[in-house]
Amino acid sequence: MKTLAKLCNKWAKNNLAFNGVCRWESVPAEQREALMAKLSVIEIWGVATRLTKRLNAMGIFSILDLTRANPVAIRDKFSIVMMRTVLELQGTPCIPMEEERIGRDQLIFSRSFSTPITTTAGLRQVMSVYAQMASARLAKHDLQAKVLTAFAATSHFNPNEKSFPSVCLALPMPTADPVLLTKAAHALLPQVREGVKYVRAGIMVTDLRPSGNQKPLELFENPHEERGIGILLEDVAKRYGRGSIGLGHAGLKGGPDWSMKRDMLSPRYTTHWDELPLVKAA
Repeated sequence: MKTLAKLCNKWAKNNLAFNGVCRWESVPAEQREALMAKLSVIEIWGVATRLTKRLNAMGIFSILDLTRANPVAIRDKFSIVMMRTVLELQGTPCIPMEEERIGRDQLIFSRSFSTPITTTAGLRQVMSVYAQMASARLAKHDLQAKVLTAFAATSHFNPNEKSFPSVCLALPMPTADPVLLTKAAHALLPQVREGVKYVRAGIMVTDLRPSGNQKPLELFENPHEERGIGILLEDVAKRYGRGSIGLGHAGLKGGPDWSMKRDMLSPRYTTHWDELPLVKAA
């Protein structure tokens, strides 16, 4: 039950007795009522200030008061949504949990630079790296993109240099091909001003659809797509690390000097085995 789940989460965070976890069924009925009696109805998910005032006018001040209210009367006075909230507080599931979205609307690759880029050649390298990162991510999720947007920006705190070039291109066909994505991203370069300090750039791919959902005519087939270059880039990067492989200007040795500094990055204990903390017994 979504309403009770959010209520338990709030209690667990603010009541040390729960030790961070509140399981509704394990809390005795007397303690539940005592807790609900202490909390105002505004603490309920979906109840804001204006609705709280209307409930208070009906003599409903605490969550316990609302729990004991007549759901039908609440529906007539407010809405079906509010009636569902009351029913959930009374133990009847009415609001389904939202399932995780399978589809994706867009993918964005953008970072602030550790060192400003002042040349077209530097931004060409950035666009190449990000386009191939997008290709690998699309291949990983078995997706293709139809639209690519590339952009760059100077610092908002630099009043002497203002430049925010951007370009949005419709690709000839849905693709995850790193060559096509890189060429499309390079369409930004004619708008780049030499000598200007760009501190951020990125690309965004949108209008995503499953791979193979739209088979192109033989005349328009992309040979690079059939060879699975995007998948190959992702596989090599997984095995040897980011920056170990790239096409053209994205083929780097060591890593570019503009890449984000990550010396103070917190360990990723929950997602990377090689970063788990080590415990040694004496």
